Amino acid sequence: MGLAELASAAAIALIGLALIMSAAWSIQRVTGNAGWIDAFWTFGVGAMGVVLAIAPFSGGEHLWRRVIVAALAAVWSLRLGLHIVKRTLESGDDPRYARLLADWGSAASARLFAFLQAQAAVGAVLALAIALAAHTPGSWRLQDVVGMPLMAAAIAGEAAADRELARFKADPSNRGAICDVGLWRLSRHPNYVCEFMVWAGVAVIPLEPGAPPTWLALLAPAIMYWTLRYASGVPPLEEHMQRTRPHAFAAYAAHTPVFFPRLWRARRR
Repeated sequence: MGLAELASAAAIALIGLALIMSAAWSIQRVTGNAGWIDAFWTFGVGAMGVVLAIAPFSGGEHLWRRVIVAALAAVWSLRLGLHIVKRTLESGDDPRYARLLADWGSAASARLFAFLQAQAAVGAVLALAIALAAHTPGSWRLQDVVGMPLMAAAIAGEAAADRELARFKADPSNRGAICDVGLWRLSRHPNYVCEFMVWAGVAVIPLEPGAPPTWLALLAPAIMYWTLRYASGVPPLEEHMQRTRPHAFAAYAAHTPVFFPRLWRARRR
């Protein structure tokens, strides 16, 4: 992709996601349920990624790569988006957003709109990384061999973590406890770790030492890590657990790393 095409792809993703997140803001204002926001964002990023992957930009002469990258982006989006929809239908409002809205008080509506537009910008970076991966020139490369399986494995890992958490919550004997089984013994947020790895896989595919624009794809895992670890992922979720289950969370946090697993400790347990 040339610089002009790169700018066009970024503009398409940003405008599309800005409209999608504006719709999410409207739905939240009408229903009072912020749980739908993440579903809109996930489906929106996936849709923009697929559109940009299939679009006839230069450098994407190998249809097989465009199709595989688009398919992986679609699987990621549909799997995670439908999971969020199911969670929202069963559990209602998202406590992270509920806390933000409460803290914002009378300015909640305007601040939520600005917050969702910031999410649209983050999503545009991710969609652009998908476009760069899909439109990488050249035939089968080591980057494809590493990046594509990494994406697939991370999607599967995130799905496994979500299933483990759902089974744990469905057991009445675990009421008030914090999930610490399976992948949740290795990390307090294995689903977030796998989400980060999805975008690490996307970023690997287009990398070329002699093509600086391809390195823009590294923004995707970098932004995703910062967002999940320090912004709208880990901090509000752990604050909620500390507030609602302080003793259980303290015990869990004492032996489980917050993000990346420490596998050697897990073996000794």
